[in-house]
Amino acid sequence: MSSNSIGKLFTLTTFGESHGYSIGGIIDGCPANIKIDFALIKKELKRRSPKSEFETKRNEIDDFEIVSGLYNGVTLGSPIAFIIKNTNKRSVDYDNLENIYRPSHSDFTYSKKYGIRDPRGGGRASARETTSWVFAGAVAKQILNAHNIEIAAFVSQIGDIKLEKNPPSPSPFFADSFITRCPDKETDLKIQKHLNFILEQKDSCGGIITCNIKNLPIGLGEPIFDKLPARLAHAMMTINAVKGFEIGEGFNSAILKGSEYNDEFIETKNQIRTKTNHAGGTLGGISNGEDLVFRVAFKPIASILQKQNTVDTDGKATEIEIKGRHDVCVVPRAIPIVEAMAALVLVDFLLIAKAYKL
Repeated sequence: MSSNSIGKLFTLTTFGESHGYSIGGIIDGCPANIKIDFALIKKELKRRSPKSEFETKRNEIDDFEIVSGLYNGVTLGSPIAFIIKNTNKRSVDYDNLENIYRPSHSDFTYSKKYGIRDPRGGGRASARETTSWVFAGAVAKQILNAHNIEIAAFVSQIGDIKLEKNPPSPSPFFADSFITRCPDKETDLKIQKHLNFILEQKDSCGGIITCNIKNLPIGLGEPIFDKLPARLAHAMMTINAVKGFEIGEGFNSAILKGSEYNDEFIETKNQIRTKTNHAGGTLGGISNGEDLVFRVAFKPIASILQKQNTVDTDGKATEIEIKGRHDVCVVPRAIPIVEAMAALVLVDFLLIAKAYKL
């Protein structure tokens, strides 16, 4: 199995399975002399942990061990290797799934591609893998923070319940005080009611996360095949259950006229800016200095507690009733994952931009 790495100058390579001994990764290309804030890493990992009745009951401690790349808490410029042990696994829940293909899971494709799979929690295909991404993203965020670049994501839709008006200038962690991470009290309560209904039905639902990034310098992005939106789309579509990505007006652009969509240039405070931001912060695949705004759509989680029809590995029709600890809706927990993947992409481009100035 290849393709376990992301990034070009700032790279992350990960390893591990959902119910294996541990997961972890190696960060390569991190600049030297960066004081690492371990409390921030712990905070980011905690944000990914379940916090409500609508989320999985598998609650890992996620203590991490850094085994290389730092001296007295400061980066050396050498690879940063880390491990996170799996301490709350319950593999018995998957004993009856080894010879059955779960609907909408990767069981079938992994088996056909590799001739073997780990049925315990999905193995390498599990969202447990994203813990390593959040760890690396927390390191990347510390580099971005030094450049005053802020990433703030929030839930803007769950099922058919939408946030009517996005916050004008979201700040990091601002949505965390809401149970569903939808930053509006009334909408948050509506979503909770909806999730309770889905829970009673033993079903699942999806939603949308909006991400806003402030203070990006002009010039991040490499045409033609490494446009900033393209790399962000690649990173977001890597996340489990993600089925859609759009930047700026996104699909709504298709119904607008050019006179409605075009962002006019203006001068303000001796800077050239755009009057509107329909493009979402990029032009020609390059950051233009405006807020970078994109949205990520998540499908319903595949593991539902209802009985479903499927086939076994011999192609024989059978019925499946999935057990275990699963999310009703993963979207609120995916906030730190979306932010982490954005941070990894942005740090990579930031280092590339600095290389041009050597």
